[in-house]
Amino acid sequence: MPPRPSDHSELREPALPSVPQAPPWDVHRLPRAEGKCFLVTGGNAGIGYFVAEQLAGTGATVVLGSRDPAKAEAAIASIGSRVPGAEVRHLPLDLADHASLRASVDALGLDRLDAVVHNAGVALDRPPRRETADGHELMFATNHLGHFALTHHLAPLLMATPGSRIVTTGSFAAKSERLDLDDLRSAHDYRPKRAYARSKLAQMLFALELDRRLRAAGSTTLSVLVHPGGALDSLTPSRPPIHVRTTRERLSHLPLGLVVQGKDAGAWPAVRAVLDPSVRGGQMLGPRAFGLRGTPTTEPLWNHLTDTTVAARLWRASRDLTGVDPTFTTSR
Repeated sequence: MPPRPSDHSELREPALPSVPQAPPWDVHRLPRAEGKCFLVTGGNAGIGYFVAEQLAGTGATVVLGSRDPAKAEAAIASIGSRVPGAEVRHLPLDLADHASLRASVDALGLDRLDAVVHNAGVALDRPPRRETADGHELMFATNHLGHFALTHHLAPLLMATPGSRIVTTGSFAAKSERLDLDDLRSAHDYRPKRAYARSKLAQMLFALELDRRLRAAGSTTLSVLVHPGGALDSLTPSRPPIHVRTTRERLSHLPLGLVVQGKDAGAWPAVRAVLDPSVRGGQMLGPRAFGLRGTPTTEPLWNHLTDTTVAARLWRASRDLTGVDPTFTTSR
């Protein structure tokens, strides 16, 4: 008499087909992006330069938005020396001059845009308070209002590109700040470091409110928020003449590398936000280790970033101060 199969074999269910897992994101093996075009504001220096350099390595066309042609040309030459065949060009762009932004976007000469990285920023560390020609405090006008207005003018190009992305670079400095909606331009009790942190907080709230509006409009354009963590010049590799790090600086600041990182690594969250197909609108990406250093990952929104009432009020104030209202509907 043949042996009976065991109870386990009788109850065993057929194996389900395995679902292939996406490989982990590798900052050193970026996906190819030939045929795509990315605009990086402030792409001639700092974190913006490394965002541009890394994106250029994917085969995409990268446009450096900068108000300084000489610095932009130096950045283009530096990228070209490290990325053979890089397609990089300069767009004159002054985010503090809101009236000039439409002409800058027209000068792009594009009919579509795959992503813009809102990276450019001004950081002042001492008084006196400086104003733009429009009477806005310089850091708020550049870091937030300029990108708010630029988004308005870029909307047709982004809408023409399914799945396009608006990546906004915030700052860890904004984590402990709150907006004064009655004094957005810091006309009273001006403190430079606080004014800078508030301008970055405004950018971050804008990115999240933009995500809500894009989803409400049924747009495929994504608004993604990133921050670089702790990114220091002293830990950043040299890119002469844009940035030169001496051997003494490198050695004396090595211990800091256990806590923070260079601006090359600070660029990783923005680059992932542009390229990773798994990224979703409304997410925030930052460094993996305590939000200060390491490879980029999604992280929970800080509590004050989830205040939709403040974000909506900021949007209305920004609309009134710039005279434009970024919209992504077909009736625009």
